[in-house]
Amino acid sequence: MTAMFSIKDLVEEEYTLPGNASCPGCAAALSLRIALKVLGPKTILVVPASCISVIQGYYPKTPCRVPVLNVAFASTAAAGSGMVAALDLKGKSDVKVLCWAGDGGTADIGLQALSGAAERNENMIYVCYDNEAYMNTGTQRSGSTPRAAATTTTVTGKPERKKSVPEIMVAHRMPYVATACAAFPLDFAGKLRRAASMPLRGLKYIHLLSPCPPGWRFPAEKTIEVGRLAVMTGFWILYEWVDGRYNLTGPSKGLLDKSKRRPLRDYLSIQGRFGHLTEKDIESLEEEVEEQWKDFARKMSMT
Repeated sequence: MTAMFSIKDLVEEEYTLPGNASCPGCAAALSLRIALKVLGPKTILVVPASCISVIQGYYPKTPCRVPVLNVAFASTAAAGSGMVAALDLKGKSDVKVLCWAGDGGTADIGLQALSGAAERNENMIYVCYDNEAYMNTGTQRSGSTPRAAATTTTVTGKPERKKSVPEIMVAHRMPYVATACAAFPLDFAGKLRRAASMPLRGLKYIHLLSPCPPGWRFPAEKTIEVGRLAVMTGFWILYEWVDGRYNLTGPSKGLLDKSKRRPLRDYLSIQGRFGHLTEKDIESLEEEVEEQWKDFARKMSMT
């Protein structure tokens, strides 16, 4: 399992400078700051069209103190693969390639490139910061938008379930797959450290829940509270898959027992995107959460 990560393990050096174009309360910007503190200056950041392509700055300036490669929406993993090949040719084994893409560029538009990179087992780290919609272009639904959430293209609530990209990655039998949440930065940092330090070459994938104040419609100062509620209600499960085994991590370790979880309505009621739900809708989502926990318990028992 992932070793405990302490706040003292984070270096004081900053690799994202103050002042960027992120929205107030942006979990993606906060998480990128943590990620670069863990991975250090010998990191090449690959970003597609997304909120992060705006946050990392308009030419010719950037808040990032590492090299940044901006690429087309669908090509994050493909471009990362090319960067890995170039580094291998130059014999630079101490430089990490970090692909940092949103859910639109991962679950939908970029899934083919990611699957190809996973099948080839490219030696890089891929983080999907999942704010559960196409936020940079106006909050349109994505394959990663949860069922019943309102977006500008699903104004009465999305009818389909959220696509499980981590499970798609597990099916590729790659070295490491994990979920994380921006509201639990030390859990995320520990998983990044493990991914970066694994002796086994190959693609390491982390799916990071990234609450979005304007897209999810909650006050900017509530970002961490919303992320914590996502985990503590069981709506978002923190886990890792390594060596063919599933392990719960962080607060999720104690939530297999339904009685230990916060009521799901605590998470739903704080967000405007779920403000239209009826009691029947909430009960249906509660059943869905319990179903995913039962499925997870079954997978743990099988490995």
